[in-house]
Amino acid sequence: MFLSVKRAAVAVGKRQLRAGALVAALLLGAAAPVPASAHPRGSGLLQCEGTESVSYQPGITLRARRIHVTVDGQFASCVGGGGGDERDGGVKNGSYHEEFTLVTGCSNLLEGFKSRRTYTWNTEGTGLRHTGDSSTADISGSSTAVAGQVVTQVTGTIPYGRFRGHSLLQVIVLPQPSALQCLAGGLTGVTGATTLMIF
Repeated sequence: MFLSVKRAAVAVGKRQLRAGALVAALLLGAAAPVPASAHPRGSGLLQCEGTESVSYQPGITLRARRIHVTVDGQFASCVGGGGGDERDGGVKNGSYHEEFTLVTGCSNLLEGFKSRRTYTWNTEGTGLRHTGDSSTADISGSSTAVAGQVVTQVTGTIPYGRFRGHSLLQVIVLPQPSALQCLAGGLTGVTGATTLMIF
C-alpha cells in the first residue's frame, strides 16, 4: 500500500481514521515485483496476490497541501479461504476500496498509520460464485526504504466478517519516487504489487 502517505486523523464516512502513510501507494509508478523475502511465509487460511492502485487529486508535490486519495486493491489470485473450489464458497479473488483526504507532500511519506479496511471476496470472474461476504480488519502499518524500493508491511486482526478472529499480513512494494516527479506537476497515481496472508 504504498498506502503510506502521512494522513492525520481523517474522517472516512462516519469513522475517524488515523492514517499514516500511503507509502506503498505514494511512491512511484510502475508496479515493482515483490521480492521473495517480502512475501508472507507459511500456509495461512488464505493467501492472495495482486495490485494496489492509488490516485491523488491534485498531484503530490514537495509542498504539503490537501490531497484527495483513492485506493483500489485487487487480488486476482487467492488460495484457501474455505471450500475446495468457488462453488462451495472458496475465496478465489478479492478487492478493497478506500477514499480519504489528507495534507501531505513528497517530503513526509514514511510514517506509520492505523486504519480500518474491508476486503470483499469473490468480486470478479466468470463462473465464480460471489460469496456475499467480506472481512473487516483493524490494521496498522509501517514503511521502509530499501535499495530504491519502499516496502510497506501491514498487520492487523479481523473483528468482523469472514475469518473473524484471525490475523493478517499484507505487504506492498513500490519504487521510491524521483525528485522530478515531485517537482514537475506532482505525483498523481501509482500502482504496486501486493500480497496478503490471513492466518
